[in-house]
Amino acid sequence: MSVTWAATAPESGRFCAVERCSDVGELAHRFHELRSRGRGYLEVGLPGSEFPRLTLGFQGDQAVLHLFDDAEGVYLLVGDGITSPDALVDVPIMDDLAAFGDDFVVTVDHAWAAVNTFIQTRATGGLGEWHAL
Repeated sequence: MSVTWAATAPESGRFCAVERCSDVGELAHRFHELRSRGRGYLEVGLPGSEFPRLTLGFQGDQAVLHLFDDAEGVYLLVGDGITSPDALVDVPIMDDLAAFGDDFVVTVDHAWAAVNTFIQTRATGGLGEWHAL
C-alpha cells in the first residue's frame, strides 16, 4: 500500500518537507528510527490527494495528531489521558517545539496506530474524537 509522507531527517533532526511516495514499510522505518531518537515530526497523506492529511509530532512517549481535512479545516485528536490535567507538553511541529495542553496529548503508540488505521482505511472517521481549531 502506498502513502505520501514527509518527515524529520534523522541525520540532522530537521524537518525535510520534500514529500515522498513509498510503501508503508518505508514510512514505518522512518517513524521507528525517529522514535529511537526520542522525537520527530511526520506529515502523512494519500497518493493522488492533497487532503486529508495527518501530522504527528512526538517527543518521548507523548504525541499530538493534527488532521487537515481540507484547505480550511484543522483538527486536533482529543487526548487519551496520558498526561496530568493542566500539563503542557512540547512536541515538534516541523522544526519548532509547540506546547499542547493535556486535552490533546496521546501516547505515541496511540498516534502511530491512528496513522496506520488512516493509511489502511483511507478514512479519518474511526480514529477518535477530533476537536476543530
